[in-house]
Amino acid sequence: MKLLDCSCSKIVGFFTILVALIAAVFHHLENSECTEVTFPRMANDMKTLEENFRQKNKTCFILGASGETGKELLKEIVSRQIFSRITLIGRRQLTFEDKTYENVIQEVVDFEKLDDYAAAFQGHDIGYCCLGTTKAKAGTEGFIRVDHDYVLKSAQLAKDGGCSHFNLESSRGADKNSGFLYLRVKGEVEADVEELGFERYSIFRPAVLMVDRQESRPAEWLARKFLAPVSYFFPTALSIPIKSLVRAMVVNTLIEGEKKVEIIENKAIYNFGKIAEK
Repeated sequence: MKLLDCSCSKIVGFFTILVALIAAVFHHLENSECTEVTFPRMANDMKTLEENFRQKNKTCFILGASGETGKELLKEIVSRQIFSRITLIGRRQLTFEDKTYENVIQEVVDFEKLDDYAAAFQGHDIGYCCLGTTKAKAGTEGFIRVDHDYVLKSAQLAKDGGCSHFNLESSRGADKNSGFLYLRVKGEVEADVEELGFERYSIFRPAVLMVDRQESRPAEWLARKFLAPVSYFFPTALSIPIKSLVRAMVVNTLIEGEKKVEIIENKAIYNFGKIAEK
């Protein structure tokens, strides 16, 4: 009996230490990001920010509106009615049953021949790029073509067409010198778009997006099941709700940027998203 009690005590002690270590790791991830993003002084100023921005009569376009982020971003922008014109640029026409989308303009383009569709990128003040695929879905070459080449060419045409503020959905850990293909490509396209010289360039680096995708991605489904309880205690350590991301993109648009290039990391995205909820 004493031997059994001793074994149980060791097991309990081991798991206590393990849980403490895991909690420490998550706490570090939760607080490891450094951001210089300036937040509005008053969260309840959202309506004022929206009204002031609305008076500027700005127009925007969204790349990748058929994807999860693009769909949520479009929904958020339409509901807030902050743009005088919204244009979707994509490879196919989208169908909307809700009449609130009836004034949304759609431009169908061939991303392999984007120069032939330069007119679709003209006359927009602000651009949102949510283009992206995976290596598993498109292969290595296809992934690079979509996440780098299509994005960069679209940004170039947008810049030539008069776009002054370009918003790019990237990824936490993006680094052009990374040994991981995904993070390297994300880092490379961040740097290449910066070279185009937009008046304002906002890079969003979310962690794993918490979203129920329509397409099947088993690995992400398992990740979400694991991350759901973790995110309750550590909301920005490993993941972020997709609604927080799109709300952050909108709030950041409404605020006058103090920097020409701004990198908005996961925790800042979460904080921006909280502002938009109020």
